[in-house]
Amino acid sequence: MKALNNIFKRAADAPKRVVLAEGEDPRILEAAAIASERGIAEITLLGDVDKINALAAENNFDLSKVAVVDPARSADVDRYGNALYELRKAKGMTPDQAAELIQNPLYFAQVMVQVGDADGSVAGAVYTTGDVVRSAIQIIGMAESANMVSSFFLMMLCEPFHELKGGVIFSDCGLVIDPDTQQLAQIAMSASNSARTLLNEDPRVAMLSFSTSGSAKHSAVDKVVEATALVKEQYPDLCIDGDVQLDAAIVAEIAERKVDHSETKGKANVLVFPNLEAGNIGYKLAERIGKADAIGPILQGLAKPANDLSRGCCANDVVNVIAITVVQSQTI
Repeated sequence: MKALNNIFKRAADAPKRVVLAEGEDPRILEAAAIASERGIAEITLLGDVDKINALAAENNFDLSKVAVVDPARSADVDRYGNALYELRKAKGMTPDQAAELIQNPLYFAQVMVQVGDADGSVAGAVYTTGDVVRSAIQIIGMAESANMVSSFFLMMLCEPFHELKGGVIFSDCGLVIDPDTQQLAQIAMSASNSARTLLNEDPRVAMLSFSTSGSAKHSAVDKVVEATALVKEQYPDLCIDGDVQLDAAIVAEIAERKVDHSETKGKANVLVFPNLEAGNIGYKLAERIGKADAIGPILQGLAKPANDLSRGCCANDVVNVIAITVVQSQTI
């Protein structure tokens, strides 16, 4: 787990402030205790203070280094409510609506990040992905270099039987259902930036298809080829192959036989899937059959980190996402 260990080391070397919106969930409580004990983040938990403290005592979680805040009773609720109103008044939000909505822990958390009182947020153990993404876009907004939010999984391939070793970015496996050419190019550019940030390596991007170097003719292949060309226009020095089949993307011998003038040479560390169907199936195959560890979904394209969780997550999953959120925030 060298790549993941490096992420934790970087987080511990320069911890940031991470707010967890679902503080009344035992998994989030445990993750907060672990993250604060490991020194990877300064954690704020949101929720009913009495319930959180009772759950912590019941489960023997040490929250001595964790800030626990009830949005409805916070001294900052009016300030955050005003900030939310200013952000959303052009969309028709009234001051009364903002005052009510800011008591929702998810919106309270995103406003904390937007105004600079937290460096990143993590939610999704209880809230849906739609809720998390929508609130992040509305409040935190887009990065200057991005025009859409997408997601990725950091897949850890660390078992002795894994021929491809280390961390690999899989994108988009959780959010954009059927990206058009422009969107697919944006996903690839965001994923390459994510690889550079988290893997601390130069990205080697494979734009996946059922075709390699034009071996098949179809509009789905055309989309991948055209998206690859758009990426090259924006990032001319980026190492990228497309269209390319999965085996040619990750096996050097196959790339040598099948790919004309391969830039990744079968050693891709960023796999960009042509649509959500392929991406979701691909990461689950790698996780369930290939025994890779899947961390995510992690959001990319936002002005500041606001990350999602699977509602089936465990405490260790949450800790991993907290560490990634810290490292993302170090680069902003």
